[in-house]
Amino acid sequence: MKIYRSVFIIFIVAALFLTGCKEEKQAAGSITVYTALEDELVTEYLKSFYAKYPDIKLNVVRESTGIITARLIAEKDNPQADVVWGTAASSMLVLDERGQLEPYTPKGIERILPKFKSSKPVPTWVGITAWETAFIVNTVELAKLGLGAANIKSYNDLLDPKLKGHIVMSNPNSSGTGFLTVAGVLQLNGKDTDAGWDYLSKLHENVNQYVHSGSKPAKMAAAGECVVGVSFGYAGISQRQKGAPVITVFPIEGSGWDMEANALIKKKEINPAAKTFLDWAISDEAMESYKTMYPIISTGKGGNYEGFNSDPIAQLIDNDFAWTASNREAILDKWMKLFDSKSASK
Repeated sequence: MKIYRSVFIIFIVAALFLTGCKEEKQAAGSITVYTALEDELVTEYLKSFYAKYPDIKLNVVRESTGIITARLIAEKDNPQADVVWGTAASSMLVLDERGQLEPYTPKGIERILPKFKSSKPVPTWVGITAWETAFIVNTVELAKLGLGAANIKSYNDLLDPKLKGHIVMSNPNSSGTGFLTVAGVLQLNGKDTDAGWDYLSKLHENVNQYVHSGSKPAKMAAAGECVVGVSFGYAGISQRQKGAPVITVFPIEGSGWDMEANALIKKKEINPAAKTFLDWAISDEAMESYKTMYPIISTGKGGNYEGFNSDPIAQLIDNDFAWTASNREAILDKWMKLFDSKSASK
């Protein structure tokens, strides 16, 4: 009996060893990651990944949301990316409709709030952080126009004739921030009515330039290159922390917003390391990193930052992601026809 028991124990230990080897083998290899996260955030966030998975090599391709989305669509028949990390959820829905995402349930998904992940039984995308429309206002330059901080509180305040030529905004065709702002304005004005486009046309009169980055309007406002940069919250607050004479204003009507989301790209062969990456991307370690940079993470409230509301989630409009995704192409086409004349060269 003792011999049989010993043999049984040896068998169990061997099985566990082989299982461990299999898991170790899976946590190795090379994958290509497409991301729209800011460069400095990518570097900071990945520290915990490399510490945990030193045998996985990441080929990180960083571009703005619009460029990443267009690239993925163009590569549908020959996908180059293994995963998408930190790219707009509205783009994930577009890719999902095109059948380009592989359903996958990353470990720990039960911690993600329902509004911040795919509603499918096996999710096709999972959010990590939310970012929202904000006006980054250079108070020194604003004063030169005879205006004060109290004059910039709402979307309508951006139509002040004194701001003509002093506003910079992101191009929605290349920037996720630009798209969430345009989509947010349209939703606040009844989605399919002309009111939203009428507002954007009036705003266009005051816009000096549409740039191809979500954070660039904030940086331009910080440098005094414009008075108001229509950007996102963290971009403005980080510039103030660096000493720039700017304030970050969240429109009183509510901010358009999007999730920075992750997804597994559908390919003939799925690299196990891609799933390992997606597990890490919503892990506690990753969330702690996201929290240092954003007030809203997909497991709940992130860090506390001067300038954000006490409940930043309450600032977000009731975003209809399904409507946004199904109308994305039409919105972008119409915007291009109406406003592209002021777009910066790429």
